Amino acid sequence: MIPRVTATDKTIELINELIIENGPLIFHQSGGCCDGSQPMCFPADEFKIGYSDVQLGEIGGVPFWMSGDQYEYWKHTQLTIDVVDGRGSSFSLEIPKGKRFIVKSRLFKDDEVNNLVEISRLED
Repeated sequence: MIPRVTATDKTIELINELIIENGPLIFHQSGGCCDGSQPMCFPADEFKIGYSDVQLGEIGGVPFWMSGDQYEYWKHTQLTIDVVDGRGSSFSLEIPKGKRFIVKSRLFKDDEVNNLVEISRLED
C-alpha cells in the first residue's frame, strides 16, 4: 500500500525528540491560509479531533490528521512532512526550537491511485 503521508529523516528525528519531551503526539493540518495550512504538532491529549477530520496515516508513529475540507484539496497528493529552520507563528511544538514543519507534495500516479492506504475517521 502506498502511504498518503511520509516524513523525512530530519522530521522523524525531531518527532522523536518531541515525544521524549511531551509524550504522545498528534499532527493536524487544518485549512485556512498561511501557517494555518501547515502541519502542526500537539500533545495528543491537548487537541480534539473532529468528526469531519480524516487520518491520512502516521509519521514516526504519530497519527497525522487533516480537516475534511483540506483533504478534498489534497486527496490526490502524497504529502511528505519536512522540517526547516525558522520560526512559524503557530502553537506547534517545534516552534520554540526554531524549527517548523512544512509540507512537500506530489500528485499520485494513475497506477498508484488504487493502492493507497485507506483514510480513517472518528467512529461514533
